[in-house]
Amino acid sequence: MVRHTVKPTLAEDAYDRLRLELLRGDLAPGARLRINDIAGRYEVSPTVLREAMTRLSEQGLIVSMPQRGFAVMELSVADLEDITRARCLVEATALRESIADGGPAWESRVLAAHHLLQRAPMLTDDGHIGPEWAHAHREFHHVLLDGGRSARLTAIADGLRDCSDLYLHWSRELAHDPGRDVPAEHQEIVDLALAHDADGAAAALGRHIERTTAALVAYASELSEPEPKEKVS
Repeated sequence: MVRHTVKPTLAEDAYDRLRLELLRGDLAPGARLRINDIAGRYEVSPTVLREAMTRLSEQGLIVSMPQRGFAVMELSVADLEDITRARCLVEATALRESIADGGPAWESRVLAAHHLLQRAPMLTDDGHIGPEWAHAHREFHHVLLDGGRSARLTAIADGLRDCSDLYLHWSRELAHDPGRDVPAEHQEIVDLALAHDADGAAAALGRHIERTTAALVAYASELSEPEPKEKVS
C-alpha cells in the first residue's frame, strides 16, 4: 500500500517557520514584523505571509496593528502574572478533579505521557527547546488535567496554557534559572497525583507554573533597569 504524504501549503510552512522563530526568542518581544523582509527570507509572497501572521495573531503570539502591520507580543509582566494566577486556580481545580475521578485509565495515561516526556530531549544541540519535548510537555500537562468529569474545565485550562505558550518558551529561551530541575518537578507532580495526594499535587503544580513565571519576571526586571551612567572625571 502506497502512503501519500500531504505537502504543507506555503502559508502553513510560513506559519511553522515564524512560530518557531517566535518561540525560540529570535524575534524580540514587541519587535515590529516587517512583512516584505520576512516574506523575502521565506521566499513566499507577502499575501501568504499575512495569512500565516493572521493565524498567529489569533493565537496571541503576535498582535495586529491597524494600518501598521504586525508585531511580536509585548512582554507584559502584568499580563503574565494575571495568566499565571488564572492558571494556578484553574489547573489546581482540574487536577484535583482528575485525581478524584480519573481512575486507573487516567493514571495509565499520565504514566505514558510522563514516560514520553522523560524520553524527549529537552534541548537541541544548539541550546533551544526541542520540538519533540515541547509537544510531549504540552501533552503531559493536558493529560494531567483530563481525568475529571468536566470537559469544559479541561478546555479552559488548555486555553490558558495556549495564552501562556510564548511566555513559557521565553522563560526558557531568554531567562535563566540555572538551579532549576524541570524533570524533578514533573516527577514530583506525577508521584503526588498517583498517590492521590490532591493537596500536594496541586501545590506542586502551582510551584511549577510560578517558577516559570518568576524567571521571566526577573528577566523583564533586568531589561527595565537603566544602564549605569558613566562617571565624569
